Amino acid sequence: MPRLPPDDDDVGLSPDEALLAAPEPARIAAGPLCPVDRLSRRRRNQLCIAIIALGLLNYLAYTLTYAALGGDAQNGYRTLVQDENGARTWAYYVRGHFIHSLTGREREVSRGAWIYSYLHSISVPLTSGAMIISMLVLARPHILATMRGGWFSGQTFVVAFGTVVILAAIAVMVMFAWNFLDALAGKP
Repeated sequence: MPRLPPDDDDVGLSPDEALLAAPEPARIAAGPLCPVDRLSRRRRNQLCIAIIALGLLNYLAYTLTYAALGGDAQNGYRTLVQDENGARTWAYYVRGHFIHSLTGREREVSRGAWIYSYLHSISVPLTSGAMIISMLVLARPHILATMRGGWFSGQTFVVAFGTVVILAAIAVMVMFAWNFLDALAGKP
């Protein structure tokens, strides 16, 4: 059975600490450290677990808000309505898919609740992406150890998968933000 490398908490320096302690020519020859390797393993794991916990809390808050409002603003809309005096004002609606029926139901909410709901919808892809990246960082040592000698290395898989997750999370966030700004700037 192969011996695992010593943990950061073991006596002696970790490979990264040894590289950082090495003279500059040795560090240059070894190449740059991966950004996640600049922290100790313990600190890196604590940070990843904290990001995962915050992401789960954000998702829980989004779910509870969605249930309380009966939907979210991202699925809803705003429209101009005319009251009995002839004044025109904006009405804000959230729409909840599959909560009340298969087609969903609309509910009028205040402007503040609509904006909060839309902004919270924008934050969910970012925190979900951060959670996936954190889980990838936690699994990285195992991926690197098990993906040797295949079609591509574990490091290639980690970088490619991480890149796809980051690009997808940013793309969805930009799309939601664009839709939000477009809805706010809607013309009468």
